[in-house]
Amino acid sequence: MNAPVSTPGLLYEGADWDFSTLMRIHDACEEVAVRDLGLDFYPNRIEIISAEQMLDAYASTGLPLFYRHWSFGKQFAQHEALYRKGLRGLAYEIVINSDPCLSYVMEENTATLQALVIAHAAFGHNHFFKNNRIFREWTDAKGILDYLEFAKGYIAECEDRYGEIAVERVLDSAHALMNYGVHRHHRRTIDLRSEEQRVRERRAHDERMYNVLWSTLPERASHAIGADEVEKRRAMLQLPQENVLYFLEKSAPRLAAWQREVIRIVRNVAQYFHPQRQTKMMNEGCATYVHHRILNTLHREGQLSDGALLEALHSHTSVIMQPDFDDPRYSGINPYALGFAMMEDIERICREPTEEDRVWFPDFAGSGDPMPTLRYGWSEFRDESFILQFLSPHLMRKMKFFHLKDDAAQPVLRVDAMHDERGYRRLRRALAKQYDPAWMDPDIQVVDVDLAGDRRLILEHRVQDGRLLEEQEARQVLRHLASLWSYDVLLREIDPATGASLREHAVSPPR
Repeated sequence: MNAPVSTPGLLYEGADWDFSTLMRIHDACEEVAVRDLGLDFYPNRIEIISAEQMLDAYASTGLPLFYRHWSFGKQFAQHEALYRKGLRGLAYEIVINSDPCLSYVMEENTATLQALVIAHAAFGHNHFFKNNRIFREWTDAKGILDYLEFAKGYIAECEDRYGEIAVERVLDSAHALMNYGVHRHHRRTIDLRSEEQRVRERRAHDERMYNVLWSTLPERASHAIGADEVEKRRAMLQLPQENVLYFLEKSAPRLAAWQREVIRIVRNVAQYFHPQRQTKMMNEGCATYVHHRILNTLHREGQLSDGALLEALHSHTSVIMQPDFDDPRYSGINPYALGFAMMEDIERICREPTEEDRVWFPDFAGSGDPMPTLRYGWSEFRDESFILQFLSPHLMRKMKFFHLKDDAAQPVLRVDAMHDERGYRRLRRALAKQYDPAWMDPDIQVVDVDLAGDRRLILEHRVQDGRLLEEQEARQVLRHLASLWSYDVLLREIDPATGASLREHAVSPPR
């Protein structure tokens, strides 16, 4: 493509672009990001992909370097059918939390859309990935790309050696358990770059542990097990354990070494995505705010034309649109809309605070420059805590938030938070709770194994607010768990306050 720059000062004219255009856009965005916003980011690596490659990336959970699995092909076909019929669009970009930060941008994008996505992904998301505490402590940005290459090669090698059906069976079950394959409460930073070298060492060590743990046990014990022996057994197996995939990788009795390594790969990928689940609203809000500031600054400085800014604003407003609750498009709160609104509201409080703002946010109201507050928020919080710390009464009114308490035990619905100080705080807590994985995700842990009897695996679901698991879905997931464990599985749903069992699900492995 040829994109001559004929107007002095403009980065480009028209919709066409070439690689020199992208370089000019990147350098101009970088200057504003550093000079005006004080951003700190990984080096950028930008790759151009086609619509078909973007659909392929969609199917593989946003990781274009991923291994093969039948479900990815199924999702590709679904996404492609909707795209070809014009029933859905495609993302302008995909960005990977890596060092260097890898951004995939669509070759079909116009020059203005390339400017928007470079500002959004290569500087907004990039800064967030590098600086947010959860990403710093839980992910290995330097090692993820090499690890994905290793994982892809390892899965392919296993398919050649053990057959695609055998590998697919393990991946099916591991994928079904991905949401229960992360460490949520303990920092476990993984050096992904050394994973490939450690495979053989880990395999030899694990096999010795499995032999000691399982080979001497009878199928059924002839005597009762005392409390001391139960506690010793639980300590040996590191129970209770919230990370079900980790437990299976280390302790499932009949898995071969390659199957354990496949589970470990799925578990490491699940851990990689865990911080993104906790920061979706903030991450998108940060990136959207950054691209909005950068593009407006470039326009003000004469580097973007009026037409280019209008094109960018059209895409921007489409992304941050929040449908009303009675709109057919409504599917909850748009994370782009809430995230961007909160970033803009923090800027307003810093530059033009009201008396209400000064009461609620005395630390930064009227400070003048919003960037120190924003950079601090992007660094130290996740969605739940960010809402608790920074959501203002002004924005609650603007977005028309209210708290509707739906208690199944009551005959009528009750509006639970009015627009007064007490009501605002209750509403803010209620909204923040919806972004807390600890509250939204079921609390399921492996609690025991009947080593002296039939080796049944026992799990507990600590029920919150009376929310039992959907029975059919629970049994489907447990079947995958039993397939990897190779023995019966029992899941008890218990009341955490009393310890009473509310319901039980028992599943046997496929024969």
